[in-house]
Amino acid sequence: MPVSVKNSAALFAALKSVGISLLSALPETWLVHVMQMAEDDPDMTLIRLNKEEEGVGISVGVHMAGRKSAMLMQNHGLLSSVNGIVSVAQLYRIPLLMVISYRGEMGERDPWQTEGGLVTEPLLKSLGIIYKKLSNPATVAHELEQAQTLAQSSLRPVALLLTRDLMWEE
Repeated sequence: MPVSVKNSAALFAALKSVGISLLSALPETWLVHVMQMAEDDPDMTLIRLNKEEEGVGISVGVHMAGRKSAMLMQNHGLLSSVNGIVSVAQLYRIPLLMVISYRGEMGERDPWQTEGGLVTEPLLKSLGIIYKKLSNPATVAHELEQAQTLAQSSLRPVALLLTRDLMWEE
């Protein structure tokens, strides 16, 4: 599988280093190693979802319980989560960290991914969600720490877009 195990490990370590103890996700190719690491780690809880929007509710509950979580999803999952993000996370000021595999951008080989890639950034902008593309494994820990800090201080959703350059090995 051409998904980078090394960069997945760097991402997982960064999530743990900012105090995240629960991840929610649907199976996703680019996140398969991160999900397996979460499942194997006794200090991390992985909740497998039926649909991505459920992750918003889980993250709200985790926040109310005083813990930190992150939603792992593909950008198509972001599209299907908009109702929960707007009507719960934004309305009630929940620090929602979304880690999104950014499919459909330059280098995409799967035609079914391209349409979601076209609308991901415009959608985040229209929702007022601050986001950053992650492409350099050397800066993942710092960028994730910055995103988590912003989500916590602003009490708002923040998104990190995992690019092909970060997650893929040729």
